[in-house]
Amino acid sequence: MKVRMDHYQANPSVYQAMSQMERQVTESGLDRVLYELIKIRASQINGCAYCLDMHTKKMRELGESEQRIALVSVWRESPCYTDQERAVLELTEAVTRIADAGVPQEVYDRVRSFFSEKETMDLILAINVINCWNRIAISTGMFPGCRD
Repeated sequence: MKVRMDHYQANPSVYQAMSQMERQVTESGLDRVLYELIKIRASQINGCAYCLDMHTKKMRELGESEQRIALVSVWRESPCYTDQERAVLELTEAVTRIADAGVPQEVYDRVRSFFSEKETMDLILAINVINCWNRIAISTGMFPGCRD
């Protein structure tokens, strides 16, 4: 396999803009495990092997179990996620697949039962950031291990 281009080198200002958005999320106070769950689920939906590899590794570094990592794609049938995590995973799916049905009110209401308006915006930004990273990685042909 071969990467189509090194997007870091091709246009550093794009990388800087993405990095600023990433910093906004990481400095927002969003729980690190929740953010990694968002990244894994969006990357699964988008088919981004590079990001999926990266974020499953990060979950292991955070001490998460193999079961919780492996079952993200079937979170609805898995008892190892909290109600809060389920709400975030559901929002992640709705925002990532926004063209299918938008974000249904019941999904929004479920998220708001756990998070303030500010925190909800942090979640929405987090979901959008990983979707952008996925699209960059897929478009430029990135794959697991290509930057090692």
